[in-house]
Amino acid sequence: MTYAADRLHEEVAYVAYHFHWSWESILDLEHPDRLRYVAEIARINTRISQGR
Repeated sequence: MTYAADRLHEEVAYVAYHFHWSWESILDLEHPDRLRYVAEIARINTRISQGR
């Protein structure tokens, strides 16, 4: 099964935007680790937007 290229680009762009990491550094992460960072960033953004 191949991971969708569009989804991969979204994940990389999201992490790169928030953490300012390089494309290569983000792609070096294992898929579950990259998804964990995406989820954590989303939680942080949600807390900030809710004023917590």
